[in-house]
Amino acid sequence: MFDIERWQEIFDTIRKNKLRTFLTGLSVASGIFILVILLGFGQGMQNGIEAEFKGDAATSIWVWPNRTTVEYKGLNPGRRIQLRNENFETIKENSAVDYEKASILYFPRNVRVVYNNNLLVYNVAGTNGDLQDIENEFLSEGRYINEADVKSNAKVAVISNKIKREVFAELDSPIGEYLTISGAGFKIIGVFGERSEDEGEESRIFVPISTAQLAFNGADKINNINFKLTESDNLDETLAINEKATKEILTYLKAVHGVAPEDERAIRIWNPIQEAKRYYGLTGNIKFFFWFVGVCTIIAGVVGVSNIMLIVVKERTREIGIRKALGAKPMGIVGMILQESVFVTAISGFAGLIFSMTILEIVGPNVEIDYVVNPSVNFTVAFTTVIVLVVAGAIAGFFPAWHAARIHTIEALRDE
Repeated sequence: MFDIERWQEIFDTIRKNKLRTFLTGLSVASGIFILVILLGFGQGMQNGIEAEFKGDAATSIWVWPNRTTVEYKGLNPGRRIQLRNENFETIKENSAVDYEKASILYFPRNVRVVYNNNLLVYNVAGTNGDLQDIENEFLSEGRYINEADVKSNAKVAVISNKIKREVFAELDSPIGEYLTISGAGFKIIGVFGERSEDEGEESRIFVPISTAQLAFNGADKINNINFKLTESDNLDETLAINEKATKEILTYLKAVHGVAPEDERAIRIWNPIQEAKRYYGLTGNIKFFFWFVGVCTIIAGVVGVSNIMLIVVKERTREIGIRKALGAKPMGIVGMILQESVFVTAISGFAGLIFSMTILEIVGPNVEIDYVVNPSVNFTVAFTTVIVLVVAGAIAGFFPAWHAARIHTIEALRDE
């Protein structure tokens, strides 16, 4: 039941000890503020890492050749490894791992791209239709390269939004226009875009892999082999599948190209999910550290509340004795002290929560730091933390209150 007299006593006590109450509340509010801000930046780091890796499919595997560094079976180090169409087909058809998508890339050299007698400085790459999913590209107009284009050696091209802006700004759409690539005309059939902020891929013009190899003297040479693995619901299972596929690819390519098993530089592989795992592990450790620092700060605030309640009990010992002499029950004394403790803790905790959430809401979207994107914190988590803090404040106030309730009436009345 609401007891207005008790609340009047609490407010009278607070008014008499404004500075002490303010400093106690400040320690509690700062604890919540620091915890929420730290958790917000921890989430911001996770958002930043996700943004860094969203440019490519998380379960993709990228393979490209390099030079050997170890002598093997009479072959000197320094040999340039050259991947072939046959390597790609063998891996795709004989692999024990299921692939959702599989693509290849061939980069012809010394090609000239011309449009309306203007020389364009863009790279040309031959590929197949699966690259769109592996690169996590989206279509703005038209369509992407498909298997029919590859089988028929079609002279078609897919350009990027960047090329559209820079070359075809005066046209409503570049679809149907022709680019001249090393003397051959290629019809533009689609426009793609990158989901990440990196526009590296948007400086390329994609044509069917078969056409690129045939038209630009590529024979059966390829520069990259790329796969997108089936993603499992469990991260550990996905990582295990990725590691199995990586080992399988390396074993086959090293064997067929005469590369020593211990040579780690001749065949290079990049796995986004392996890189992401390292960063997520680091982020997890940082978030744990943030939690530790924030909780320790809150504990310091709760200890401060407990100490202040001990001082309050000491100051009001004579008053407590008079109350007990007039018939006040022990639980009434406990309730009086406990209510003040919970009130100060709750008001301070929610003040710190509101201030920190406001800061994150205003500043978060404007933060531009590497690997930190939109620092924010789940309101439910933050609110639960405040509730836990209030409970902790109640516990912190209970012991001084219980001590006050156990003071002998005669001893309390004698207190000066």
